[in-house]
Amino acid sequence: MSSLKSSADNSLQDREWRLNNLYTILNEQGKEVRFKLNWAQKDLLDNMHDKNVILKARQLGFTTFIQIYILDCCMFMNNIQAGIIAHNREDAEDFFTKKIKFAYEHMDEEFREVNPATADSAKHLVFANGSSIRVGTSLRSGTYQLLHISEYGKISAKYPDKAREIKAGALNTLHENSLCWIESTAEGQDGEFFEIVRRARQMDDTGAEMTRMDFKFHFYSWNQDPRYSIDVKTIIPTETQKYLNQFELTQAQMNWYKRKAEEQGDDMKREFPTTADEAFEASIEGAYFAKQMALIRKNNQICRVPYEASIAVNTFWDLGMNDSMTIWFHQRVGMENRFIDYYENSGEGFAHYKNMLNDRGYTYDKHYGPHDLSVRELGTGTSRLEAAKSLGITFEVVKRVDDKLDAIEAARGNLSSCWFDETKCAQGVRHLDNYRKEWNDSKGVFKDGPRHDAASHGADGFMTFATGYNPVQRDWGKLSYSNKGIV
Repeated sequence: MSSLKSSADNSLQDREWRLNNLYTILNEQGKEVRFKLNWAQKDLLDNMHDKNVILKARQLGFTTFIQIYILDCCMFMNNIQAGIIAHNREDAEDFFTKKIKFAYEHMDEEFREVNPATADSAKHLVFANGSSIRVGTSLRSGTYQLLHISEYGKISAKYPDKAREIKAGALNTLHENSLCWIESTAEGQDGEFFEIVRRARQMDDTGAEMTRMDFKFHFYSWNQDPRYSIDVKTIIPTETQKYLNQFELTQAQMNWYKRKAEEQGDDMKREFPTTADEAFEASIEGAYFAKQMALIRKNNQICRVPYEASIAVNTFWDLGMNDSMTIWFHQRVGMENRFIDYYENSGEGFAHYKNMLNDRGYTYDKHYGPHDLSVRELGTGTSRLEAAKSLGITFEVVKRVDDKLDAIEAARGNLSSCWFDETKCAQGVRHLDNYRKEWNDSKGVFKDGPRHDAASHGADGFMTFATGYNPVQRDWGKLSYSNKGIV
C-alpha cells in the first residue's frame, strides 16, 4: 500500500502502533472499544516465531489479537492470503463477522477507501490490494502466508480425523516464510495438538536451534494475568493451600483461585492451568477414568515405583487392531497393585515380545491375555495362544466380559489400589487419562461406547488386569505376641 506508507503520519509504518490505534473490537461487555494490546498479546507479538503453538488459560484474548494481526497484514501488505480454522462452523462464523469484518467495517473510512473489500461472503473477504482472508473448519487448497488454527486441542480430542486432515492439508499450504499460530487449551495427553506441543517443548528444554519449520512454544498461565485476583477474605482448604504454596502467589491470587476452582471443578486445571504439565493432566470431556485418575494423583500414586526383586511380576496384555500389543507389568505388594513398567508395539510377532520380556530381567509369575488369543489364524490354523506357548510364553486367558461398560467399571473399582511408576508407565498412564467416550457430532453428545484409538489399547490392557486378576490371599495365621514384660 504505497499511498499509506508515504503518509505524513510515519506511525502507520509501525505495526504495533497500528494495532493499538486503528482497530475497533467488541469487548467482554459487548461494547465497542479501540483495540489495545494487553500484556499477553504484547508478549506474543514481541516473541513471535514463524510458527507458534500457544497453550493458555482462558480469556487472554489471543484469538482476537491474531484476527486483528491478520487483518492488519491484509490491509497494509499486498497479495497476502490468510486462512483461519475454527473447531466448528459457529465459531468460524463468529470469528469472521464479530472480529474480522467488524474490525474492518469500523476502521476509519479513509483506510477502507484506499483498500476496499472487493468480495465479501460469509467466509471470505477479498481486498483491492490482492490480499484475502478465508475462514472455515478446514483448509486444503491454496497457499497461505498467514494461518491461524484455533482450539486445535479441542479439535484433536473430539474430531481426531479432522485434526489429521488439518495437519495433512492446512499445514501443508504454508510456504517457507509463512506465519502460523496454533492456540488452544489442553485436551488430554494425546492427539495432534499434544504432539505439536510436546515437540516444541522438547526443543525449548534442550535449547535446540529453531528453524522456520519448527514450532515455538508459548505458555500463559492464569497467575500471569493481573485480573485474576480478589481482595475479599477467603478461607482456603488445606489441600488447595498446599497446592498453591508451590508457586509464588499473592494472597489475592490464592483467593481468586479458590473461588474459581469451586466454580470450575474438574475443569480448573485445563481452563486455568498454573503449569503446562498440569494443563495436560487435567481431566478431559468424556474420559472414563477422570475421577479415579484425579484421586490417585491427589494421593501421589503416580511416583517412583521400584521393582521388588523378591516378588514375581505379572503381565497383562491386550491385542488390538493392526497387531498392536500393550503390556502392563505388575507386582502385588500387600494390598497394593504396583505397576512398575509398561510396553507397547505393533507389527511384531511373539518372538519379539519374548526377547523384550527377557531383556527386562524380571522374574515372572503369570502372563494374562485377552480371550481373542485363542482365535485360530486363517492362514496357519494355529492360535496366538499356541504360538506364544511354543516360545515359552504361557498365558492365563481372561474370560471375555460381554458388556464393555462392566470391564470399564471393574477398572474404575481397581484404580484406587494402583500405583504407577511415573517414568516407565508414563505412556500407559496417558492412555488411561485419555480413554474416553466416542463423540456423536450429529447429535452433539457422547455415545455410550469408547472411542477406538491409541488410548483404547493401553486401557484395554489395564482392563485385562481389572477383570482377570485375582490376588492370592495368603494365610498369615493368627498374630502371636510375646508376653514378656506383660503383667
